[in-house]
Amino acid sequence: MPVEHRQARALRVLLDPPNPALALQLGLQQDIEVVRDLMARPTVALVEDAGAVPGLLAEDPECRVLVLTGSAHPGLRAAVLAAGAAGLILRDGPVEDLADAIRRASMGETVVDPALG
Repeated sequence: MPVEHRQARALRVLLDPPNPALALQLGLQQDIEVVRDLMARPTVALVEDAGAVPGLLAEDPECRVLVLTGSAHPGLRAAVLAAGAAGLILRDGPVEDLADAIRRASMGETVVDPALG
């Protein structure tokens, strides 16, 4: 019986703040590994506070940062992108959509959830 193995080069993802439930869901994706801190050199960081973007990028300029939000606020998209984030994603959407956004951001795309316009 074949055994499934995680890809050798899984996308490392940092959750800030830590979210055990989301970490578990993302960890079920074959190509995503949730890491604990920037020392693990994450490919993508998911943050809930747009104010965290500049600090994360100062510590690791190669990390792509996606901001998670519960809803659209006037000017949020522009502020998030101006801060250097790779995109803006709905926090409570399907985990498959979030995983897809992580993959796209890791390849250099700017990702904005269509619901956030």
